[in-house]
Amino acid sequence: MINAKHQPVDAAEVPRFAGQATFMRLPAVPSAEGLDIALVGIPWDGGTTNRAGARHGPREIRSQSSLMRKVHHVSKIAPFSLANIADVGDLSVNPIDLMDALKRIEEGIASIIAVGAIPLSAGGDHLTTLPVLRAVARHRPVGLIHFDAHSDTNDSYFGGNRYTHGTPFRRAIEEGLLDPKRMVQIGIRGSIYETDEHAWAVEQGIRIIYMEEFTRRGASEVIAEAKAIVGSAPTYVTFDIDSIDPSMAPGTGTPEVGGFTTREAQQMIRLLEGVDIVGADVVEVAPPFDLAGMTAIAGATMMFELMCVIAAKFRS
Repeated sequence: MINAKHQPVDAAEVPRFAGQATFMRLPAVPSAEGLDIALVGIPWDGGTTNRAGARHGPREIRSQSSLMRKVHHVSKIAPFSLANIADVGDLSVNPIDLMDALKRIEEGIASIIAVGAIPLSAGGDHLTTLPVLRAVARHRPVGLIHFDAHSDTNDSYFGGNRYTHGTPFRRAIEEGLLDPKRMVQIGIRGSIYETDEHAWAVEQGIRIIYMEEFTRRGASEVIAEAKAIVGSAPTYVTFDIDSIDPSMAPGTGTPEVGGFTTREAQQMIRLLEGVDIVGADVVEVAPPFDLAGMTAIAGATMMFELMCVIAAKFRS
C-alpha cells in the first residue's frame, strides 16, 4: 500500500547539501490543512535582552535538519509513517514592533491548531513561547515541561518592560495559560539577580529541578517525576537550547556553563513518550554565535526527538 503521508527527500537519492532547505527535508506546504504535526519557524528575537541572533535560528535549523533520517534508531519510531508532517514555513513577524509580533505569532499558531495539527516550532527567543501558548491554551490551561538554564519567570526588565525572553512563563501563568502546579523546569542553573529570584515561581507551585539535582538523580528519575507532575492532561514542551552546556551548544544568547550533554537531553525527550503533548518548541538557537553549526545541529536533533515522541501519539 502506498503511504499517502508526506515523506522527506531521501539523502541516498539527493545529497543533503542540495535542494530546498526545509525542516527534516519534508515538503514545504502553504498551510497545516491535513497535517498531524506542523513544523513551523518563528524567526523573531525581539524579546532578547543581551545577545540577539535567535531570529536566524529557524533557517539554520532547517539546514542542519537535513542530517535527520526517517527512523529513530532507539525507539524505532518512524514518524513520517505514523503522522502526516510537513514544513508550513515561517510565521509572519514584525521585527520592530514587539506587541504586533506577539499578535502575529499567536494568530499563526492558532491557524495551525484550528485545522487539527500539533505545532512544533523552532524559534526565535523564548518570548515566542508566550504567544504560542496563547493559541495552544485558549480553551484551557496546559501543563509545561520546560528544559532551560533559566526559569524565565522574572517580572520585568529595563524600567518595567514586562515582555522579554526572561518573563514569558510569569505572563503565561498570570494570563491563565499554564497551570503552575503542572509545571516543571529542568536544568536551571547559573548566577541570579537576587537570592529570592525564584521565590515567585515556587510560590505558584512550579517544581524547579536545578542542574545539581538533575546530576545527582539522573534523567530517568527526573523525567519520571516530570511525567507525574503533568499527568495525563494536555501538556506543552519547551526546549531552550541553553539548557545544553555551551561546550556543545555555544550559539545561544545567554549561555550558562554546567548544562546537559546533548546525550542527556536526547534521553530526557525520549522518556516523554506517553505525555499528551499538544505543542512543543526548540528556542534560542542563535547562529551568529555558533561554531560549525553545532548548536543548530543540536537544535535540529532535539526537534527530531520531539517530533518522534509526538508522532508516537498517532500509532493505530
